[in-house]
Amino acid sequence: MGLFDLTGRRALVTGSSLGIGLALARGLAEAGAALVLNARNADRLEEAADTLRAEGAEVATLAFDVTDANAVRTAVDGFEAEYGAIDILINNAGMQHRTALEDFPPEIFDRLMVTNVNSAFYVGQACARHMIGRGRGRMVNIASVQTLQARPGIAPYTASKGAIANLTKGMATDWAPKGLNVNAIAPGYFDTPLNKALVDNPEFCAWLADRTPQGRWGRVEELVGAAVFLCSEASSFVNGHVLFVDGGITARL
Repeated sequence: MGLFDLTGRRALVTGSSLGIGLALARGLAEAGAALVLNARNADRLEEAADTLRAEGAEVATLAFDVTDANAVRTAVDGFEAEYGAIDILINNAGMQHRTALEDFPPEIFDRLMVTNVNSAFYVGQACARHMIGRGRGRMVNIASVQTLQARPGIAPYTASKGAIANLTKGMATDWAPKGLNVNAIAPGYFDTPLNKALVDNPEFCAWLADRTPQGRWGRVEELVGAAVFLCSEASSFVNGHVLFVDGGITARL
């Protein structure tokens, strides 16, 4: 299955010390990619890197704040100069905050938008400047089922993930002529640290099981196939697409 082989490619995954980011990094490594893990917490980052190295992955770490445009540019440019090309970018870093909209603190709204949207632009732009010079590159932005749907208490998050979908389309429009493929994965409800409050809520779990055609939470490993597809030659003519991996929740009324 050479179309899905990532041997010889290097992938930067933001927010990859746990949860979806760590699972995607592991999956890309299993497909042959070398990894560059990113997070702000250097200790947790090194712990994740050691775990993946023990599994046989080739792993480097790059601790920088994805919400700081200058730090992003410095880190990406420095890595490219010292170690070589970043061929694949997974823009996974993000945050959630659940509060009734009328009580949502403006400062947290701002932080959420910078973390979920600005970071994808900052890291995407920094990597694209190098990818364009090589005439190739793959980017996958992590959207959400909230790209299409809303639930009470998370309107700003919903807005941020809608923005990610349209940013993905804009990136593809600008950068596809220059050799890049830019797409997004929109996960449904997955059992991750970000969703711990919901996972621990029996009432919500019962609602989710009834609402989702597959009747359960997603497992982070179930996102790997979509990521490998979008990062490999198997998706060579796929650009600006948002791929929902959601157990059918967006298909059902």
